[in-house]
Amino acid sequence: MVEPVTVRDVLLDVQDRLRANGIDTPELDARLLLQAAMGLRHEDLIIEAALSVSDQEREKLEAMVARRLAHEPVSRILGRRAFWNADFEVTTDTLDPRADSETLVEGVLSHVDRTKPRALLDLGTGTGCLLLSLLQELPRATGLGIDVSAGAVETARRNAESLRLADRVEFMEINWNDLTPSGSYDVVIGNPPYIAAADIADLAPEVRDYDPLTALSGGADGLDCYREIAALLPAVLAENGLVALEIGAAQAEDVKGILGKAGLVVLQTLTDLAGHDRCIIARWMRV
Repeated sequence: MVEPVTVRDVLLDVQDRLRANGIDTPELDARLLLQAAMGLRHEDLIIEAALSVSDQEREKLEAMVARRLAHEPVSRILGRRAFWNADFEVTTDTLDPRADSETLVEGVLSHVDRTKPRALLDLGTGTGCLLLSLLQELPRATGLGIDVSAGAVETARRNAESLRLADRVEFMEINWNDLTPSGSYDVVIGNPPYIAAADIADLAPEVRDYDPLTALSGGADGLDCYREIAALLPAVLAENGLVALEIGAAQAEDVKGILGKAGLVVLQTLTDLAGHDRCIIARWMRV
């Protein structure tokens, strides 16, 4: 009689194959894919380690493993990514949210009174993860998220609906250079494209081959979008308005200089989990 293939057997096999193919997080990725294939929770993988895996479940898992072996991110295979306190839908039109970007959310929350009404503007919203995470924490805030991608805007709207935030947020397909604000915003946030064009080819395949190029390339020196945003800020920021922008690891001084020339006062530079500069916080002081 053929011995059944168990959850433990399959999990170890997938881990070994991912590791041999140079995947950085084989244990985590194998667990997430197996959970999805079998409809299990994390604790089930431990409790049900001896559970048999059906042929149908193995077939579904193999299709996902093949995609991961091609370096497609797990979040894109599953169509969702955990960020801050929620799961966000991820599509081919959006940047894949990453934990380092939570630095921006933390930074904004450390500078605002959570009990007061706030109007937020998100430049290049993608999945909407930054704006929607802030709205979760700021119960009296409203927001506008803009993006040049129609697909990204639709994805952000679906994420807002799933989080029951659709009544406090609007999403618009528009280039920020074409934005004509109907009012001023207390907080402006953004994770603009900041990779220098010549560096795109050297990115990890999970980023280079699967994130939209328009969400990555920041021009010849990676700073084009910061210059555009700095020129826009005086027209959209309220008096004493706050700005929070994600940056590349070596861009802090350049971005601070760009914002300073636009009349903003830089308050701080925040670092991510790896200790790299990740977010600039500034304020607009009208004189």
